Amino acid sequence: MDLSKVKDDRKLEICRWYYKGGWAFLPFLWAVNFVWFYKDAFQRPPFEEQKQIRGYVIFSGIGALIWSIALTTWIIIFQKYRVEWGSVGDELTFLIPSGSL
Repeated sequence: MDLSKVKDDRKLEICRWYYKGGWAFLPFLWAVNFVWFYKDAFQRPPFEEQKQIRGYVIFSGIGALIWSIALTTWIIIFQKYRVEWGSVGDELTFLIPSGSL
């Protein structure tokens, strides 16, 4: 998307929509929101909607970071302890690797 062609009030609407969408357990929207609107929030000369966009960008970045940390932590724990969890680990596994222990 080329944000340079979009008016500032429409940018605020899009930024707000992506921020709210992230609360629906879609942290990827927060990451996209942070990347797309970072320049408008912090590197452009001041404009009327900038303060609100900056808030959405900051909270989107924080939310995406928290989700990334939580997901990475879960993946590490699951990969390390799946076998020790026995049947619970097997039920949480989508594809059970073949082979012997």
